[in-house]
Amino acid sequence: MTTTEPPAPAPAPRTPERDAPVRAERSLAARVASGAAGGALRVFLLLVALFWLVPTFGLLVSSFRDPTDIADSGWWKVFSAPAQLTTRSYESLLENDDITGALFNTIWITVPATLLVVLIGAMAGYAFAWLDFKGRDWWFMLVVGLLVVPVQVALIPLSGLFGDLGIFGDITGVVLFHVGFGLPFAIFLLRNFFAEIPRELLEAARLDGAGELRLFATVVLPLGAPALASLGIFQFLWVWNDMLVALVFSSSGSQPLTVALQQQVRQFGSNIEVLAPGAFISMVIPLAVFFAFQKQFVSGVMAGAVK
Repeated sequence: MTTTEPPAPAPAPRTPERDAPVRAERSLAARVASGAAGGALRVFLLLVALFWLVPTFGLLVSSFRDPTDIADSGWWKVFSAPAQLTTRSYESLLENDDITGALFNTIWITVPATLLVVLIGAMAGYAFAWLDFKGRDWWFMLVVGLLVVPVQVALIPLSGLFGDLGIFGDITGVVLFHVGFGLPFAIFLLRNFFAEIPRELLEAARLDGAGELRLFATVVLPLGAPALASLGIFQFLWVWNDMLVALVFSSSGSQPLTVALQQQVRQFGSNIEVLAPGAFISMVIPLAVFFAFQKQFVSGVMAGAVK
């Protein structure tokens, strides 16, 4: 006797409901957040940014107003009386030898301190990343440990050392202090960045006859440009806006702009025709440097985030 198997059941007809992918039920909070991610959130962030910039804009307007007008009314009065705007405050600033000299001192301090930190940090970072030498890991751990040393700890010892060397109160002492405390972070940052460079690329350059110095200058530095730009911006902003180190190690002939403005407040109390434009110049130069290297800064910060 032969048995026949029952026919297989026919497949169920395909319907749009059946073919549609199953979507997880979203919570009310998720739907609200998704809806707010559009125009409403952008408008809110724009309002926050405008509110944050109000003091900066007020300082800019005050720097172009006469001191008597500043004493009589707020800076917003300029919208109803634009004739108050004048350049006399900036003329007074340029005629003030203390402020102009301090501005040049700030440049002489900031530019060498930034360039030295970037250059020495890049060479040390490359050495820690790709050169084999005795105690390399222990030396790098020492550099990382120096990151937690506060600036205040070294003020008194270095004051005595700089006095013995004859550079206390000179621009050289201020620059050396900033270089010394900027190098640990620079070496840590650049060593981690250079370590991500493919070994095959460096080996190919060595096979082509490139020495370590040529390899560093022609391969490593161009690849590390985003990290170098980020480090340069951080160091520039720190040195330019510093006042503690300058108060301790600078004298009347080497004081930067931050110290000069602080002394103007103490000596004259309300010397607004010099303070307002001086404070705005002190703030706008770092902003200009940041926006000039904004693309490199973003690339350096995001480096390694996406493989």
